Amino acid sequence: MPPPVIEPVRRAFRVLEAMSGRSRSTLSLLVADTGLPRPTVVRLLQTLVALGYAQRVSRQDGYRLTDRVLGLAGAIRFVDHLVDAAMPHMSAFTAEHGWPLYLATLSDGALTIRHSTAPESPMAFESAALNTRRSVLTSALGRAWLAFSADEPREMLLRTLLPAGAAGRRQRLALDRALEQVRRQGWAFTASARPSRIHGMAVPVLGHGGLLGSLSMRFPRSAMGEDEAAARYGRRLTALGREIAADVGAIAGPGRRPV
Repeated sequence: MPPPVIEPVRRAFRVLEAMSGRSRSTLSLLVADTGLPRPTVVRLLQTLVALGYAQRVSRQDGYRLTDRVLGLAGAIRFVDHLVDAAMPHMSAFTAEHGWPLYLATLSDGALTIRHSTAPESPMAFESAALNTRRSVLTSALGRAWLAFSADEPREMLLRTLLPAGAAGRRQRLALDRALEQVRRQGWAFTASARPSRIHGMAVPVLGHGGLLGSLSMRFPRSAMGEDEAAARYGRRLTALGREIAADVGAIAGPGRRPV
């Protein structure tokens, strides 16, 4: 005899499974996918949002799952495969060139640091900052992600980050021009309105399945300017991103989705 099923738990997982099939889901779609009554789906969504497993994107786009759902997968999370693949490459770069590297993935509207060689670097001026968040709009990591991400996730994210109205449209035009330059040259620099002592240069980690994350090198502004950093490290960092992406496929196996 099969074990008894707790009906509210079954319904909650039905909603989670339906949401996992799309980048975003409206209430109407979830009702159709699950076959559950509309009031039940509303209550379950409210619960998932309150617990941090879902987020309301907008009235038009509906809801999406958050990265907290990845925690349910434990050790098989794709981000772990990315870090495993990146660690030896990042350590080799820091051992050769000295500068610390930071690997980040998108997490709930920001780039989150997943691994850093700052503890290995003789020229690190800051901590590894694991699990800290970097701005999508102004950090080098964020701009590299925006420039090389697929259109749909980029547009969804920018709708939540940019203000409405004329101010948002002006900001979007300026951002689009900056991202086009990033695509042409292959790397991005920090673009904060108030420059700090430490500067960042980032490249995408692009695999066959799409954008896996961003990789940045951090250095004092007094050490070199952007032109010198690009000339000395641009191609090397770009190649490093490709090497990491190639090894992710070997570690994770075929069919794994990018983060």
